[in-house]
Amino acid sequence: MKTDLAKILSVSGHSGLFLYLAQARNGIIAESLSDKKRTVFDPRSKMTTLEDISIYTTDKEMKLSEVFLALKAALGDAQAPSKKASDAELKALFAKAVPDYDEDRFYVSHMRKVVDWYTQLVNFASLDFTTDEDRKADEQA
Repeated sequence: MKTDLAKILSVSGHSGLFLYLAQARNGIIAESLSDKKRTVFDPRSKMTTLEDISIYTTDKEMKLSEVFLALKAALGDAQAPSKKASDAELKALFAKAVPDYDEDRFYVSHMRKVVDWYTQLVNFASLDFTTDEDRKADEQA
């Protein structure tokens, strides 16, 4: 099954990723990818879809879906390092996966988040992402 990054949320102040389920009268209903617990987030919660996140490279911004696929290619079948891995280990991974990342604007703290999200997607969803064409086909069906 394909993963729609437009429905995968990162919520400030909450660990893990959440799947958007529905709009509620007092916010949104989302389900944790890891434990499947449902939560209602109020409108004041700072939520970002993974579809909307990019990282800085030296000449452009790279969508997170592209970064995840580059990490998969760099890692092969190996597991991603822990988000608590050393700074040097994370920098080496990103230097291999995204060699032109902008060291001045893409920090180790960002790398930790991306590696954590990557691990969660591998464990609880998939790295086969929904495309704009898939969404249009679903709307027409």
